[in-house]
Amino acid sequence: MSILIKNTTILTQNDSRRQIHGDVYIDDHVIVECSNTPLSLEADYKIDGTNKLVLPGLINTHTHIPMTLFRGYGDDMLLGDWLAQRIWPVEAKLDKKAVEIGTELGLLEMISSGTTSFLDMYFFEEAIAKVTERVGMRGFLGFALIDFDTPEYGAEELIPQCEQFIRRWKNNPLISPVIAPHSTYSCKPETLQNALEIAARYHVPLHTHCSETRDEVYDVEKKYGVRPVEQLKKQGLLQKNTILAHCGWITKNEILDMKNAGVSVSHCPVSNMKIATGGFAPIPELLDAHVPVGLGTDGAASNNTLDMFETMKFCALIHKNHRWDPTVLPAHTVVDLATRGGATALGVQHTLGSLEEGKTADLIMIDLKKPHLTPLHDPISHLVYAVRGTDVCTTIVNGTPLMLEKEFLTIDLEKTLELSKKIALELTS
Repeated sequence: MSILIKNTTILTQNDSRRQIHGDVYIDDHVIVECSNTPLSLEADYKIDGTNKLVLPGLINTHTHIPMTLFRGYGDDMLLGDWLAQRIWPVEAKLDKKAVEIGTELGLLEMISSGTTSFLDMYFFEEAIAKVTERVGMRGFLGFALIDFDTPEYGAEELIPQCEQFIRRWKNNPLISPVIAPHSTYSCKPETLQNALEIAARYHVPLHTHCSETRDEVYDVEKKYGVRPVEQLKKQGLLQKNTILAHCGWITKNEILDMKNAGVSVSHCPVSNMKIATGGFAPIPELLDAHVPVGLGTDGAASNNTLDMFETMKFCALIHKNHRWDPTVLPAHTVVDLATRGGATALGVQHTLGSLEEGKTADLIMIDLKKPHLTPLHDPISHLVYAVRGTDVCTTIVNGTPLMLEKEFLTIDLEKTLELSKKIALELTS
């Protein structure tokens, strides 16, 4: 399949952050050329890029995609009450069909708002993988390990089932298996060790929650005598291929340990603020230490959207406000976090995160012909402070259009919306 985008503004996000006005040509699944002169080529799809902005697809480095079904179910509650009274009871009722529908809904939302890759962690990850592949999205899918039964498997089945999942999806062009021990407070040392051994055996990334709340830090310290980062270090999980979600309660010494180990961080500012964790990852210090950082939405139950543009704006604003310094995390840095940063965190910076010849064609287009995007002094500024997810008009993953001028090409919008409402009502009633 070939695609030619004509007469558009291109934010390459390459090493020099080159911006050009011109054409983009894609063949098969690869970017062949980003040209500042007109290209006269035949293509299966010819897209008029006038008044459009083309940039790399956004990379969501932490979510629980089927939790779209719980969107708005249990807002404005204390975290413990929210989990015990709302989330855990409905999660106990989950089955394969509900997860499939919740995944479709999440994919619709991400495709429509400019996300082309996502790092997930949940139950029924096999079902999530099949839906993600069918729709054509790029998924880094974490098979969750935890020390109690899940809605899908008994606790004793999780390790062998995880290995089967990894073997099944290891060489898929769209699905990258990930092993995801939930956290240091919900996984005993033996579980963490098993996860590490599997990650090393199959050369797959490892994803876990870390230091999200103050209570978590204190609980782990009380139980094991060390904080979550040190517990991961003791068990060997503080390593290059590990992505830590949240890190809202980490110290300067822990940042140094993270730097030396080569771990990456997924920053989830909207979720952290909504559930009032009282902290969020110290991004300026992490970046100064050259720790790779990406942005995540977390699940739609605690966000309540999967809109990465909203996450970008929150990311910029909370750190400026917290430091009393409007120069902290400028727009170009935040755009980097959502594109290049996410790709680096996932270890795929050589193929994703920028628009360059030879890289994989994951890209999005934004319709600039909007009152809130006029005038256009600086497209990078607009991406962080003005663009909304609803401004995305075209989403291309692996060289295949998934949404073209607001029309979904690989998923039935109306059917998915209706089934989602039905399943959500069944789960929560």
